Amino acid sequence: MSIAIFKYILLALLVTSAVTVLLIKNALTSVVVFMSYSSVMAITWILLESPDLAITEAAVGAGITSVLFFTTLKKIHQIDARLNSRAADRHTAAQEETHREET
Repeated sequence: MSIAIFKYILLALLVTSAVTVLLIKNALTSVVVFMSYSSVMAITWILLESPDLAITEAAVGAGITSVLFFTTLKKIHQIDARLNSRAADRHTAAQEETHREET
């Protein structure tokens, strides 16, 4: 009985992560959700007693493909732009705090 419930939970996670990847606007977050999809799919293959497919899904889906996505995002400067905008926001907030203390 508990295995059946676990399978339904995995199915819900698969569907949720697949829909989430489609709806997310941020590419970096989308890649992380895709990694979780591949990890859940690897667990599903183990439950279906296909260890060779589970290893392949974990290595290719969650491993190599995610590294390629991260490399692509880095090359198109999408990761750098996001980190730089966060740093700029913190710098602006610090300047505003300093200005408030002076007045």
